[in-house]
Amino acid sequence: MNFSKSNNSNLNPDGPGKGERFSQAGFILAAIGSSVGLGNMWKFPYITGENGGAAFFLLFIVCLLLIGLPVLLAELAIGRSGRGSAATAFIKAGGQKGWLAAGLLQVLTPFIILSFYVIIAGWTLQYAVTSFSGTLYNNPDYAGKFGDFVGGYMPIVWQLISVLITGWIVAKGVSNGIEKFNKVLIPAMLVLLIILMVRAVTLPGAGAGVSFFLNPDFSQLTTESALVALGHAFFSLSLGMGILVTYGSYVDKNQSLGTATIAVGAGDLIYAFIAGLIIFPTTFSFGIAPDQGPSLIFIALPAAFSAMPLGFLFGGLFFVLLAIAALTSAVSLLEVPVKYFMERLSWSRSRAVWTISLAVFIVGLPSVLSLGLFPEWTIGSKSVFDWMDFIASNILLPIGGLLVTIFAGYFWKKAAEASGLRAGWFRVWLFMLRYVAPILVLLVLLHTSGIIHF
Repeated sequence: MNFSKSNNSNLNPDGPGKGERFSQAGFILAAIGSSVGLGNMWKFPYITGENGGAAFFLLFIVCLLLIGLPVLLAELAIGRSGRGSAATAFIKAGGQKGWLAAGLLQVLTPFIILSFYVIIAGWTLQYAVTSFSGTLYNNPDYAGKFGDFVGGYMPIVWQLISVLITGWIVAKGVSNGIEKFNKVLIPAMLVLLIILMVRAVTLPGAGAGVSFFLNPDFSQLTTESALVALGHAFFSLSLGMGILVTYGSYVDKNQSLGTATIAVGAGDLIYAFIAGLIIFPTTFSFGIAPDQGPSLIFIALPAAFSAMPLGFLFGGLFFVLLAIAALTSAVSLLEVPVKYFMERLSWSRSRAVWTISLAVFIVGLPSVLSLGLFPEWTIGSKSVFDWMDFIASNILLPIGGLLVTIFAGYFWKKAAEASGLRAGWFRVWLFMLRYVAPILVLLVLLHTSGIIHF
């Protein structure tokens, strides 16, 4: 299905990103890499488990169509039209100067997220190493093992390692770094997903997990489930954090943004689907409740791997998969402030990368310390880590997404030209941006911030 008309050649192909461009395939893989992060492998399985399985997955697909894809296309179109950083793309695309604040928000948000995201990325790297070595399974007290790990100094070491890996990739540039990285690791991720899925669905008793995931029980759905699905559809595509605006600035003017949007959404959905076919058969096979929250990954699943043949191998592959997912997203997050400082201060890419990487590491230290060495570092009932996550994920992200829908739906005169959509599809897209997506994003904001509950 062709969503796009021929793109006009006056979409300002030059600008601050001149000389740095994705190939068409490289852009799609990089955008998929930004979306298929820890959220789909870590968060998606447990929120699906908490909300009834297959019925929630179907609801998630509907929400992806209603809120995810329209906002995704808007961010890509703004980025390509503006050819600037996330901070200036709104203005360079034709917006008024007041929209600079919305752009700056989309630079601040990924920086905050990255400061705690690299901590979890470090956990996945550590668990991959200890799984392959077998030391992860030498003590069946996995809750105690995880607590001892988080409570020591090693998370800081692994945090630094994940920052260095991320910085090294981004420092190599858009085509030689980000694109090449994703061209290798996204296919590798798919191979790992398939291997782990085959292992999971062939475990004794795995059929119950497959049934839970694929046979919908709509009686389990609630209003709360709908809001959770809306939120995850929004967050899983990396919306509202400047990534897709930034990546859009590197997209060739001949790339069909409509087709690219569908491809990225499909990649995100396929990843989530296969992740479900790994997690649920495994948990049901070993009698693990699928609604255990974040502890499912680092406590419950290691117990399952320890009990299966060649568990050290499959456990290692699983945590390598998590690490790849984490690093592809971390690379995307870092590129947003890097591009801004290259544009704003005329820094070289190397200087921007390593200055911001150092800042990310320093800003992240209170978060990692609040989880272990200094548990008394709390405000109210939340640790520093939890507060950083709450502010960025539950407040700043939906605000950023809401501003994108308002700008593209009501204030952007070049929206039709920049989107490249045919007239019929453009009217559908504009209707979604004006009357559907803003309401749904606002509901997400009110729900995630704790203002409304059901």
